[in-house]
Amino acid sequence: MIHSEYFFPSSGGEALIHVSQWTPLCREIRGVVQIAHGVAEYGGRYAPFARFLCKNGFAVVANDHLGHGLSRIPDRPMVYLGDRDGWRCTVDDMETLRRTAARVFPGKPYFLFGHSMGSFLSRTHLIRYPGTLSGCVLCGTGHMSPLTIAGGKLVADREIRRLGRTAFSARADALAFGTYNRPFAPNRTRFDWVSRSEENVDAYMADPLCGGDATLGLFRDMLDGLGMITRQANMDRMDKHLPVFFIAGDQDPVGEMGRGVLRARDCFRRAGLRDVSCKLYHGLRHEILNETARQYVYQDVLDWLEAHM
Repeated sequence: MIHSEYFFPSSGGEALIHVSQWTPLCREIRGVVQIAHGVAEYGGRYAPFARFLCKNGFAVVANDHLGHGLSRIPDRPMVYLGDRDGWRCTVDDMETLRRTAARVFPGKPYFLFGHSMGSFLSRTHLIRYPGTLSGCVLCGTGHMSPLTIAGGKLVADREIRRLGRTAFSARADALAFGTYNRPFAPNRTRFDWVSRSEENVDAYMADPLCGGDATLGLFRDMLDGLGMITRQANMDRMDKHLPVFFIAGDQDPVGEMGRGVLRARDCFRRAGLRDVSCKLYHGLRHEILNETARQYVYQDVLDWLEAHM
């Protein structure tokens, strides 16, 4: 396996987007998997999963989204998607990477794997760029109601008027993430919801590129994205032949302990997608790729990829 890194200009011109690429040493590469990471983390965290896929013949690419990892926006805080059209620009950056990697590995089946915020970005990509993928795995996703999204926008807009888009708001943060830890009380840390493994949670907190405070701008941009991907008329624009695999822990509060994941799955089926499957992992929380049972998740994803080559 060869690990390489490079940058390309962001679609909004605000930053250089960092990319990690893992290339198998095998003579014949079977396919490509592009990873879209979650909020307050970065693509390099998926190296163990990428190495597993490489051993099985898949090239893997993962960019750091705007304001994450090494894709820093000059003179702006981290966990911030930019001053304008942050959600759209972030999805466009994902499409830029897809086109780049497809040129490097021409003619290969091309899959998108999105985790958490990356799953919401991936669902936006499916709407905006139908027909460009061989399949999509959505990990740790959810499906918020229009009323919840509208309420979040009211809070975000009020806080932005008070503090500005680049600021952190404890009120908005509590609304977005504050409820996630409640099912796991008494809490050892504020990130107990991420994993049932204390070692995994501690590693997340010790990583200087993880766990940063989400800005109001990112919070507002994400709500716009959530509003888009939960509108049935938008979902109807997706490629009806695209295979989609939903995976999540049944103790993941982002997906409402599986309920939100199943709602998203059902909406995809109502949109006419013909190959939509779902697996919930008993006892696992949000980062199922980092739980102690991750080898089973890895194998399930590999089996699904191989079945949809």
